[in-house]
Amino acid sequence: MNLPNKLTIFRIILIPVIILVYLFPYESFGIVPACFNIGGIDLSIIQVIALVIYVVAAITDALDGNIARSRNLITTFGKFADPIADKLLTTTMFLLFVSQGIIPVVPVIIMIARDTVVDGCRMMAASNGKVVAAGMMGKLKTVFQMITVALILLNNLPFALLNLPVSDIMLWLSALVSFVSGVQYFNQMKDDIMESI
Repeated sequence: MNLPNKLTIFRIILIPVIILVYLFPYESFGIVPACFNIGGIDLSIIQVIALVIYVVAAITDALDGNIARSRNLITTFGKFADPIADKLLTTTMFLLFVSQGIIPVVPVIIMIARDTVVDGCRMMAASNGKVVAAGMMGKLKTVFQMITVALILLNNLPFALLNLPVSDIMLWLSALVSFVSGVQYFNQMKDDIMESI
């Protein structure tokens, strides 16, 4: 297994680690996680640890693609696993936030629905021997989502100190960009999808 694929596997392994760190019942075991207060904004050590793990996972996302392209190590497994790892990572984080009542469910539903449509389009394309390349909006969606997750884990710091709801804005922007990129993917495959109607 080459290095890019190992990084992708490592990113997938980090997902249950983040879930465990984030949802572990610390108080049931008599553990009281430290909490920092920054300008009146509370930030738990659990959020900081989850953020560090998430950033490491996000870095592997950037690294595996760059290494694969620069060293000509692109594989079928990499093409399959890399986008799945990305979606698992961001979707898991958003679902964790929803489960804790931190963010509304609607933008998350939009993003998950978009991913479902895109995956369907890609399967359709593969069955017809076509490749649907990731568009600029799709890449922008990933960047927006990663920034949004980091801001939510930081309780919107440093913007919360200025009473600017940047994490909320980024969440809805992520949903909007997800929707637009999903429409773009669908339009690319529209003729193939509609041919049997």
